[in-house]
Amino acid sequence: MHLLRLALASLANRRFTALLTVFAIALSVCLLLAVERVRTEARASFASTLSGTDLIVGARSGPVNLLLYSVFRIGNATNNIRWESFQHFADYPRVKWAIPLSLGDSHRGYRVLGTTPAYFEHYRYGRQQPLALSEGRAFAADPFEVVLGAEVAEALHYKPGDELVLAHGVARISLTRHEDKPFRVVGILGRTGTPVDRTLHISLAGMEALHVDWRGGVPARGGARIDAEQARRMALQPKAITAFLLGLDSKIATFAVQREINDYLGEPLLAILPGVALQELWSLMGTAEQALFVVSLCVVLTGLIGMLTAILASLNERRREMAILRSLGARPWHIAGLLMLEAFALALAGVLLGLALLYLGILAAQGPLQAAYGLYLPFAAPSAYEWLLLGAILLAALPLGGVPAWRAYRQSLADGLSIRL
Repeated sequence: MHLLRLALASLANRRFTALLTVFAIALSVCLLLAVERVRTEARASFASTLSGTDLIVGARSGPVNLLLYSVFRIGNATNNIRWESFQHFADYPRVKWAIPLSLGDSHRGYRVLGTTPAYFEHYRYGRQQPLALSEGRAFAADPFEVVLGAEVAEALHYKPGDELVLAHGVARISLTRHEDKPFRVVGILGRTGTPVDRTLHISLAGMEALHVDWRGGVPARGGARIDAEQARRMALQPKAITAFLLGLDSKIATFAVQREINDYLGEPLLAILPGVALQELWSLMGTAEQALFVVSLCVVLTGLIGMLTAILASLNERRREMAILRSLGARPWHIAGLLMLEAFALALAGVLLGLALLYLGILAAQGPLQAAYGLYLPFAAPSAYEWLLLGAILLAALPLGGVPAWRAYRQSLADGLSIRL
């Protein structure tokens, strides 16, 4: 106890250097915990990009490929699905709801998704959060209405009532545009931090109307062209879609329905579990995730080495202090213990300040992070793993503090006193 009071008094006497050392350790601890929180929550957020959906169904390819184009709007399907196949499984006894997805067109680099009102009713992300409109309404009977994701509206400065023209294909610059069939913005979705933000949503009838006069992948010319008014009067029934999402009335039925879809004789289909496919996709990015963690550990090590440097640099100035302590009866191990206690006290203060900085950062950034990236950082006590990291930092401070302690132990009483002679 006397050593502890002496260590704290010594640190108070060198308060400016001690505070700088504590602040350096605090910043490194805050960074380590922030990276760990973001890493953990990013994994959880990624896994919940799509939630509440039991099965994703598309043409037979691979689970990751199906997940990429149906959920993340990356890449293209190997084949389309017949509308009859979708209806067959939408009417399946164990199916509670079904959402058709039709991809293919774009607008200034953003993908266009054709779907039905069921998309706005049943699509979930994050922790079972529904889609919400920040402005306007969902599309209705008019096939030429579009609902924009938040990022699309913000980046391209659209608002309800504006008109836009879609382009054929997914290239940012397209030579084929549907200029004869403009769409009117009727709604803008709130931010989700998911690919929904980067998507333009139209009805299946609207997707069909865009290509109603196309033959063999080429638009009609002259009198054979069908304009928007003519298309509105037509029965616009889709012939094929890209994929569809299924919600079942019981989780127990998931594998049975998946097996039925994969064995479907009407056409080759693939049904995947979103959670499993998301984890498989995340595992492909595991190297980058671990690299980020290693960098944060290096920052913590840098902070601790800074503490070691500060203590070592002060040793030469404190040789008379050590000599006086020895002359008052302190044994060499008392001197060594004093310096190790100082190192531990600096590390402990750095850890506590780092925790405080972390929670202040969470309070400040929690809302913006969730709004912009869909990343929710909970204001929660450190997890068992985080406590383990903090304990490892405190334990690491002891051997680092042992280096100056060993040097002080080697200094003799005569050496300390002879400096003043």
